[in-house]
Amino acid sequence: MTEDYSEIRNAVRALCAGFPPEYHRQIDQDRAYPEAFVEALTQAGWMAALIPEKYGGSGLGLTEASVIMEEINRAGGNSGACHGQMYNMGTLLRHGSDVQKAHYLPKIASGELRLQSMGVTEPTTGSDTTKIKTIAKRKADRYVINGQKVWISRVQHSDLMILLARTTPLVEVKKKSLGMSIFIVDLKQAIGNGLEVKPIRNMVNHETNELFFDNLEIPVENLIGEEGLGFKYILDGLNAERALIAAECIGDGYWFIDKVTEYVKERKVFGRPIGQNQGVQFPIAEAHIEIEAANLMRFEACRLFDAQQPCGAQANMAKYLAAKASWEAANACIQFHGGMIKESEYKYNNYLHQDSFVNATFWSGSPLRKKTEPPPTKVEGFSGLERLR
Repeated sequence: MTEDYSEIRNAVRALCAGFPPEYHRQIDQDRAYPEAFVEALTQAGWMAALIPEKYGGSGLGLTEASVIMEEINRAGGNSGACHGQMYNMGTLLRHGSDVQKAHYLPKIASGELRLQSMGVTEPTTGSDTTKIKTIAKRKADRYVINGQKVWISRVQHSDLMILLARTTPLVEVKKKSLGMSIFIVDLKQAIGNGLEVKPIRNMVNHETNELFFDNLEIPVENLIGEEGLGFKYILDGLNAERALIAAECIGDGYWFIDKVTEYVKERKVFGRPIGQNQGVQFPIAEAHIEIEAANLMRFEACRLFDAQQPCGAQANMAKYLAAKASWEAANACIQFHGGMIKESEYKYNNYLHQDSFVNATFWSGSPLRKKTEPPPTKVEGFSGLERLR
């Protein structure tokens, strides 16, 4: 990887500079959505990076999109508020019809519509996606949807949602990866008309929800691609998700390394900076090494994705390595700042709280995540790594 994407990096950094730490602290304190920040990213064209130019986007690849996400986090922002639009886009771009693209993409590019949400996870299935129980039954020119989803993010700040549902019962398919279909749901029309959204209050300021479908009707033309092949389609979106979240964790990691390095040079104990002690230097250096290694795997996953080659293993490895590396960088930051890290007004507190530890824990870097995932096995032609999400 020889390209450093300095033009993109500098432009995103300049935009993020307009939203100082005080802005993000206030958003976190109010448990609010960073509306102004996301709108600024949208109007600058960054949220339309993957959309082809003929639909009003930039026509960039996943590699460039990952650099955008990395720089948001490296600047102290939280791309978790907006990254869904990036990885959900892949499903529509690669498998949507020309009519669907012409209808949705220009409006998404302009900011008129947001595609921030994806409904896959269910309470009783988790990572075993082939066992989902949400069903979509064809009825004339409509699909009628019944079921439940959980941990579905940004529904309250999105206009559209990518939804995975079973259109053929599991017992009737030859392969359990078949019989699922992808739909695009107009949330504004659906909520209150067969879709109930129940917010889930959580430890951090991250909007996530439980969804209940009770005879929700959507038009047949909202089906993306061919009926029954939704699992194959959704993997494209999930692999993009993994690579982008790896980039975010890398941005987190670099941010923490920069901050802790600056601090240990200034903080003096017994007459000299604590950064002169090897016990301080080694954990920081090890975290930096891990971030650099994860970065290489991130770019490899993106390269394969952009070339439309299989990238499931690489995307999962990138996410795992990056989450683990950002965890170690954040831990070093905590350890060497000591008690100051817990003070609510201190400049690092909300970033540690809202972003890096969430990324590291949820996105498969933690021991808990590894213990609760299925072992790597071959299932219906897909590596077990495809199921780590």
